[in-house]
Amino acid sequence: MRGKSYTKDLKEEILEEVKEVGNVSLVSRRHGISKSTIFTWIKQSKNKDQIKVKPGRKALVEGQKDFESEITEVTKENDHLKKLLGEKDLKIAILEDLIKKANPQLKIK
Repeated sequence: MRGKSYTKDLKEEILEEVKEVGNVSLVSRRHGISKSTIFTWIKQSKNKDQIKVKPGRKALVEGQKDFESEITEVTKENDHLKKLLGEKDLKIAILEDLIKKANPQLKIK
């Protein structure tokens, strides 16, 4: 059983878009065509040397450790800032309650 067939013009148009965008995943989602089909077309293309695509996840392993450590650091800082904000909100709520009890005639927002 054979899969769907595509016209030569459509293949060339998609390969040109991949060449411009540089990302097979984006083009495949846009056109509803599997990435493997587009990679096959690239391999079969006469101009395959001119088509540059972004490296896959395997190529990103080198910089991944730096990225993960940066994410960990930012996450810790974010958690610390959330804790500080919560403490400030609590202090404000306590002070507003004290003002209401001390001066019941005052109206606080």
